[in-house]
Amino acid sequence: MSTPHAGRRARRGTLPAGLLLAAATVWAGTAAGAAGPAAPAPPCTAGTGPYQWQLEAYLKLPQDGRQSVADCRAIAAFQRREHVTPANGYAGLATYRAVLVAQARRNPNASGACPLRSRRVACVDLTRQLLWVNKAKTQKGRTVLYGPVPVRTGRAGQTTRTGTHTIYWKHKNHVSTIYANAPMPYAQFFNGGQALHGHRGSLYGGGGSGGCVNLTVTDAQRLWDLLVVGDFVHVWGRKPGT
Repeated sequence: MSTPHAGRRARRGTLPAGLLLAAATVWAGTAAGAAGPAAPAPPCTAGTGPYQWQLEAYLKLPQDGRQSVADCRAIAAFQRREHVTPANGYAGLATYRAVLVAQARRNPNASGACPLRSRRVACVDLTRQLLWVNKAKTQKGRTVLYGPVPVRTGRAGQTTRTGTHTIYWKHKNHVSTIYANAPMPYAQFFNGGQALHGHRGSLYGGGGSGGCVNLTVTDAQRLWDLLVVGDFVHVWGRKPGT
């Protein structure tokens, strides 16, 4: 059986909940302080890249064509925003291509080069190496349904054919019968053996494709879901270097 004195002793030995919370907070702060401040970001040491002038112009940096620490940090921040890897501040081709996407994002069809037609149109701008999808003329809402996204088109001697074409066949897990069974996921054929399809490697190497319009696999899948047989592919311009 308990006694009144035992009850008073129990109450004196118990801390109020507020004091317990305060003590825990102080302990957590002390522990965090003991761990020391966060490590500083690694220095930005990338040298001058081939697209230094273009990056300086787009990011409104002093244009001298020479990399500085401030330039490097600004370019690295842009790379992180646009998911360019590695985000090391080097103004290479992948980063310049990200600039073209960013510049076109508000209205890729500002020039009106890709027409509105009776069905949806996949617009392939060879000069800027961009693709987007225009709505059908009868559809309501915004003109651009998807994109712009980067692409890789045909290299010199195997250029992607210009003009307006029609998607005539789709094959989700296609492999090339010409290029050693190379995978062509989400292939949508529009002119002979030329197709819109995913590419698992870099879009920025090799001088171009064998004539197809290469996209990242993610973009190719989204395009697959958006377009159907009978939709148009409009190709114009000239790929740099062809």
